[in-house]
Amino acid sequence: MRIFWIFIFLILSNISYAQQVKKSNWIVGPSLGYQYQEKSFLKASFWGLTDIGYANYIRFDAGANLTFEHKKAYLIPELGITYYLSAKGVWPFIKTEITPYTISPKVGVGLFNIVEVGAGYGFELKQKDNLPPIKGFNFSLGLSLPLNYHLY
Repeated sequence: MRIFWIFIFLILSNISYAQQVKKSNWIVGPSLGYQYQEKSFLKASFWGLTDIGYANYIRFDAGANLTFEHKKAYLIPELGITYYLSAKGVWPFIKTEITPYTISPKVGVGLFNIVEVGAGYGFELKQKDNLPPIKGFNFSLGLSLPLNYHLY
């Protein structure tokens, strides 16, 4: 429940920031998702997306993954970078996510950067105390809320 309130706080605290960048080339917003990689994770992040030309986009994410083990919650920070190939409604993408414990390249498709499905493989960088190794194949589903989406 605490992660829900953190997510709501991120949305509310960044609305004014989103209004400031409305006239820039950046679209920003929060995202919420699910990932399975040896364990189930709830993912929450804030992202920024910009056009890099020829209907290709790049997106940067900063957030956290939440999981539970032995009746304890674990919050793992995460950074991500996504390259969308020739976006025209259905956006194929190449993505890399990195935590202090795993680096995970993945591929997938998104619908206008709002709903995304991805799959990849996580390579373990080091073991997180009190958790089993977080590595191997992963599957993710995400929902992104653009706060300042606009059409030119």
